[in-house]
Amino acid sequence: MSFTPLKTVLERAGLLTPAQFEHWNSAWRGLRDSGGTGTRLAFFARESGASEEAFLQKLAPALGCSYVDLAKATIPPEARKRISTKVAFQHNVIPLAEESGALVVAVSDPFDGAMLSGVQYDARGPVVLALAPSAEIEKALKKYYGVGAETLDEMAEDDDAIELEIDGGREITGDDQDASVIKFVNQVIWEAFKDRATDIHFEPSEDELRIRYRIDGILHQTPLPPQIKRYQAALISRIKVMAGMNIAEKRLPQDGRINVRIKGEEIDIRVSTVPTVWGESVSLRLLLRGKIFFSLEKLGFGADEDAVIRELIVKPHGIVLVTGPTGSGKSTSLYAFLSTINSVTKRIITIEEPVEYELKGINQIPVRSDIGLTFAVGLRHILRQDPNVVMVGEIRDSETAEIAIRASLTGHLVFSTLHTNDASSAFTRLIDMGIEPFLVASSVEAIMAQRLVRTICPHCSRPQKIDREYLLKVGFPEDEIDSTDFRKGVGCEQCRQLGYQGRTGIHELLVVTEAIRPLVMNRASAAAIGDVARRQGMRTLRQDGWRKVKAGVTTVEEVLRVTQTEEHVKGLIGDDKAVVP
Repeated sequence: MSFTPLKTVLERAGLLTPAQFEHWNSAWRGLRDSGGTGTRLAFFARESGASEEAFLQKLAPALGCSYVDLAKATIPPEARKRISTKVAFQHNVIPLAEESGALVVAVSDPFDGAMLSGVQYDARGPVVLALAPSAEIEKALKKYYGVGAETLDEMAEDDDAIELEIDGGREITGDDQDASVIKFVNQVIWEAFKDRATDIHFEPSEDELRIRYRIDGILHQTPLPPQIKRYQAALISRIKVMAGMNIAEKRLPQDGRINVRIKGEEIDIRVSTVPTVWGESVSLRLLLRGKIFFSLEKLGFGADEDAVIRELIVKPHGIVLVTGPTGSGKSTSLYAFLSTINSVTKRIITIEEPVEYELKGINQIPVRSDIGLTFAVGLRHILRQDPNVVMVGEIRDSETAEIAIRASLTGHLVFSTLHTNDASSAFTRLIDMGIEPFLVASSVEAIMAQRLVRTICPHCSRPQKIDREYLLKVGFPEDEIDSTDFRKGVGCEQCRQLGYQGRTGIHELLVVTEAIRPLVMNRASAAAIGDVARRQGMRTLRQDGWRKVKAGVTTVEEVLRVTQTEEHVKGLIGDDKAVVP
C-alpha cells in the first residue's frame, strides 16, 4: 500500500472534498484532545452521514486493500499467535490469516502511524492491511480472545504476585497485579452495562471459571481467555473487597453492595457469594437507577386492563397481589403502582428485601433478618405509623399473610407479591398458609399474574410465515390467524444478533367479584376459580401474549417459552415455517 496522504485518498475515492477534510480533521483533533474516542475515519463517516461500514467499503479500493466482513470470517489460531493479545486490544486490530509469509490484519484506520508501527514490530514480518469497522473488530477480539484478555496478559507478567492472591485476609499483593485485577473486573462490569445485562454470574468449576450475563431474561456465556481459571481467587476477592465483604471468609454465603458510575449512570450492584465445591460462586445484580421510570404505561397493559388497574390502586382498603416466578417483574409492577398514586395526601410505607429502587416521597424499610427485622415484624410496626398504603415486598409465611390481611380489613390498601404460577393459585396458596378462607375472600381485591417476554428488535423486525397447523396446536385464535402480521427479529448490531431488544409484560388480571368470593370461601380449586374468572372476561397469560404477537411486539416462540405448560414446544424452525412438535 502506498503512502499517499489521507486527504488525497479520500478525495480520489469521492468521500470528502479538501475543504470538508480540513474542517472535519480540525474538529476531530479538538474532539480527541478533549478526551473523545473513536477513529478519525469513523468520525469522518459520521460527519458525512454515512455508516463506518459503507465509508470503509468505498475507501478500500482506493487504498488497494480489501474490506472484510468479520461476522463471516473464520480466524485460524496460528494467525492469532503472530501478534500479542496486548497489541491486538491496544490498537483494536485482529489478525486474519497468513498469506505467503505475510500477516493479514484487519484495521479500522490504516493511517494510524502508532498502530502500524506497533503491529509491524510485534508481527516480526510483513503485514498486509484489510479494512473493517472498529465495532466489528471489537466484537471479533472478544469472540476469539475473550473479554479482558489483554488484562490477563498483564497479570501473567508477574507470576510471583499471582501466588500471593490472599494471605491471612489481606488483599492481593503486588501493585501491578492489583491494578490488573481491578481493570479486569471493571471490564466485565462495563461489558455487562453495554449489553444491557441485569445480572453477572461468576461460576467456578473444576477446570474453568465461567462468566455469564443475563440479558432480557436469558443467560449468555461471555467468551473468556482459557487462562482465566488461574486468576479465579484474585478476581473473586476483588469483587468481595469492592462489596465490603470479608475476603478471608470463604465457607459461608455473604451479601454486599457496590455503587459505581458508568457514563454518568448511577448503578447499584447487589453482590451475593455462595461456597461451591470448586470455589465461591458470585452473582452481581445490576440496578440502573437513573434509567428507571416507573409508570403503568411502561408495563404493557391493554387499555381495558389499564383502566381496571387504575381503579384498583386507588381503593381505600383491600389487598392487590402480583404473582409470578423470580425475575418476572413483580417488584417493578408494584413500584409503578406506588409511583402512580404517590402524592402528598397519602402516606405510603414499604418493607422490602432488599430496597431495589428508592422512590421519592415514599418511606421504604429494608428487611434485616440478622437483627430480627423480618417482614412480619416490620409490617406490625408499619401499622402504627398511620399509613394509607402499605407495600410488602413478599408474603412468605402465615404470620406476614395474616398481618397483611388484617391490615387491609382495618382500612389500609396493601400491595404485595406471591410466588404462584397463575392468578387463581394465589387463593389456595394463602389458604395453605393457614389463613381462613373467609379472610382471604373478604380482603383480596385482585390478583395479577405476570411474565416478561422479550420484544422484537425494531431495527431488524421482518415478516414471518408460520404454519397454520402449528398455530392451532399451540392455541393461537383460529379466527385471528389470517389477520395477524407475524414478525420476528433476524438479528442485527443493535440486538447482538439475538432478534430481541428489551422486554415487556404479559398479564393475567383476576378481579375478585361476587361470583368468585363464595368459591374462595368454600375452598374451591384454583382451576374452578380460574374457569369462572375466564367466563367473566379474564385473559390468561397466553391469551395476553397472543395480543402482543398480533401487535407485532413479540413472537409466538417467545410467548410459548414463558407460558408453556403441558406441551413440549420445540420452537420455530427456519425463516418461513414452523414445525408442529
